[in-house]
Amino acid sequence: MSKIKSILLMMRPHQWVKSSFVFTGLIFGHRWHEAHTIVLTVAAAGAFSLASSGMYVINDLRDAAHDREHPVKRKRPIASGAVGPAPAGAISAILLLAAAGIAVWIGWQAALLLALYVAMNLGYSYGLKHVVILDVFVISLGFMLRILMGTIGIGIEPSHWLLFCGLAMTLFLGFCKRRAELLQAANAGGKTRRVLEHYSSQLLDLMIAVTSACAILSYSLYTIDDRTIVIHRTAQLIYTAPLVIYAIFRYLYLMYRQGGGEDTARDIFRDLHILGAIALWGALVLYLTWF
Repeated sequence: MSKIKSILLMMRPHQWVKSSFVFTGLIFGHRWHEAHTIVLTVAAAGAFSLASSGMYVINDLRDAAHDREHPVKRKRPIASGAVGPAPAGAISAILLLAAAGIAVWIGWQAALLLALYVAMNLGYSYGLKHVVILDVFVISLGFMLRILMGTIGIGIEPSHWLLFCGLAMTLFLGFCKRRAELLQAANAGGKTRRVLEHYSSQLLDLMIAVTSACAILSYSLYTIDDRTIVIHRTAQLIYTAPLVIYAIFRYLYLMYRQGGGEDTARDIFRDLHILGAIALWGALVLYLTWF
């Protein structure tokens, strides 16, 4: 494996898809016709992508010894020795400084939100990931900060229903991740997350059911909210809800029947059903709100 490829793998660019949450404000705030807002949103997504890569490197440096005992994670560039600790630390610093520079250029709210994201990730890497339930809430907070970056960070007022939907959806993904790890733990052949000792399949199944139901209901209620109808000039967004439901159910199928759920970004890109549902949802949203 070449050094450049190892560095790119260490940065995990496929995880940048999570920065799509930054575009929430642009889409649901009906602001996609404003060139300046589009530039700020793209810059905000870029800042979060760079910051997330920087934090992944820090986390891998922190967990290198533990990862070497894991059947899959031992192949990571730092754990395998493909990238040394010193170069990895320098790359992480460059990524975080670049992200901070972009955030400061956007504005103080964006800079504050990015700083909170970095602080939250440091807390996660250095202990919070071992605290049952709180660990998933911290993961969810990372997504929520992306949503806030794409709304408050660039001057768009967020919908309360949409924020609750985002919280429910990201908690759902977080608990699915833990459930997938628990499903794989019996056949791992090495060490797994310490926090999994405090979870059970029944507990996680219950949390997944509650959060998925909350996500579906809150999104549906958002589409028929009076404020939403006024902003988008349509009461027909409720017809996009079946696509959201289908994508959630398909994700559950991938986790329980196909061994997915541990890496959300990879699962989405690999499944044509989810990609198709997202594409149709986006096209329908644009059609209903544009024409």
